[in-house]
Amino acid sequence: MSPLTSRKLTLADVLDARAYERERAEIRQRVMDLKHRRRVHLGTIITLTFENRETMRYQIQEMARVEHILTDEGIQEELDVYNPMVPEPGQLCATLFVELTTDDQMREWLPKLVGIEQHVRFVLPGGEEVRCTVDPQHAAQLTREHVTAAVHYITFQFTTQQVAAFGEGVRLEIDHPNYLESVALAPFTVAELLTDLREG
Repeated sequence: MSPLTSRKLTLADVLDARAYERERAEIRQRVMDLKHRRRVHLGTIITLTFENRETMRYQIQEMARVEHILTDEGIQEELDVYNPMVPEPGQLCATLFVELTTDDQMREWLPKLVGIEQHVRFVLPGGEEVRCTVDPQHAAQLTREHVTAAVHYITFQFTTQQVAAFGEGVRLEIDHPNYLESVALAPFTVAELLTDLREG
């Protein structure tokens, strides 16, 4: 895909505040349904949501709504923050959530899961692995030596051959020494992620 047909969002993709309020309920329901198909639970406390153009547009609209961002300059700042999570063909981008609800859980798990964002991989039906990568600047902001953050942003880069192999039987795994989990992707999730991976 050429830069001219990049999937990245522009100012023209973001509704102004009044237009968004008129459509917000419908947009929200559509994006919640989309996220359901793109969400994968790994064990009891980790969830990955695979982002795309629509989920990131919704995130920007909601940020603009909450923070009363009305100028093009302000919206552009949000675009600059969230566009890296819009996957181009051959990529998958995910938000990893460590879902802890009590202080005790946080004290127990956040120290145990340092480096968790480096330990996520796809295992393709033929056995080949595709491991995640983390933007170094993001990693420096969110991870400390003795405790991890509850939210991470990770990316997977696939070759043409790996995209062709992505299908029924693909698994998502975490191989962190303190958190070993593996799950086969549901067919509807495989179908969603193939729309990210493929051209067009």
